[in-house]
Amino acid sequence: MIAGLVCGAQLNGRIDERNAVLTHSEPFAYAAQNLYAALSAADAAAASAFLSGGIETPAMRDQYQQALARAASALADATAGTTDAETRTAMAKITEQLAAYTALVEAARANNRQVFPIGSAYLREASSLMQTSLLPEAEKVYGGNLATVKEDQRAIGSLPIVSLALLVLALVAIGAASVIMYRRTNRQFNIGLVVAAATVLLVIGWVVVATQLAAGEIERSQTEGSEKLEQFAKARIVAQKARTDETLVLIARSDITAGEASFYGHIDELGKLLDAAPAAARDAVQKWTASHRKQAEAYEDGDYDAAKAQAMGPSAVEFAAVESSLRNGIEQTRETLRDRVSAAGAWLAWSPTGTLVLMVVAASAAVVGLWPRLKEFL
Repeated sequence: MIAGLVCGAQLNGRIDERNAVLTHSEPFAYAAQNLYAALSAADAAAASAFLSGGIETPAMRDQYQQALARAASALADATAGTTDAETRTAMAKITEQLAAYTALVEAARANNRQVFPIGSAYLREASSLMQTSLLPEAEKVYGGNLATVKEDQRAIGSLPIVSLALLVLALVAIGAASVIMYRRTNRQFNIGLVVAAATVLLVIGWVVVATQLAAGEIERSQTEGSEKLEQFAKARIVAQKARTDETLVLIARSDITAGEASFYGHIDELGKLLDAAPAAARDAVQKWTASHRKQAEAYEDGDYDAAKAQAMGPSAVEFAAVESSLRNGIEQTRETLRDRVSAAGAWLAWSPTGTLVLMVVAASAAVVGLWPRLKEFL
């Protein structure tokens, strides 16, 4: 009975871990990833609106405001239910600094409308705050939540060692009882003990098979889900950093050497992350790089207007294609992760109740088998 209770509790704990992945850790990791993407998108939209000069178009303004709204929503989702003090501190810092960032952007916008050169300084300060504080904090929260997802996945697919040890111990006890009964009664088999032993063996088989099938689904959820999700999320982060490099160079209107080095460093990193990505994503990165090269050539030739037109036209289109491809990859791998974790839970669904019931049957059979023999000595 003790073995059945422990076994049921451990298996039920794995089902709880599965539920935790689906309702807590994975949605929080997804929200944190969306928070980073929305913050970065807001920064890119603010830079694009500034480059347009004067009063930005309604579409550009809407793009910036929508990105801020998505960031606020993701911030709320990532914060809800969080009990970790470090995460709450990071979220509070993001909330505080997001207000400072929007104030700097509005100052840049107001000065840009009046064609005051100081507007670019405000925007560079806003982007610096985003790149050096807001985004690193969001990335840290995402990394922590993704690590929790992986820990929960491993817990689901692990063997219940304590339960198996107790079940084996119960089997040994039944065997020892059988030997004692044989020596005392000279009867080779006790039906009750045979049934009990067979039932315990059935429970051991059920536990091993169910957990191994669940472990197989978890392995797929890791290789086809969380690992690819992490790769796509990192690629999306790197792509957004490269886009920021691309626009800030034009806003600063200074030497582009450092900006170009940073841009191509991010592009190289992006290429490595997209080794296993669909061909469409890699093609979009190549087209974006080619468009950026034209932008840099125009800038170095002194044609600032042509460089700006290239950045806001073809380069923006190609970056949007990269962003869309990576976003779709994230959604698909997230769906795979959740499907596989759900499947793992399905293999374990009846195991806590089933093993407990079978162990009750085993205990009852052992008592029934031993009771007549015990009465002989009373």
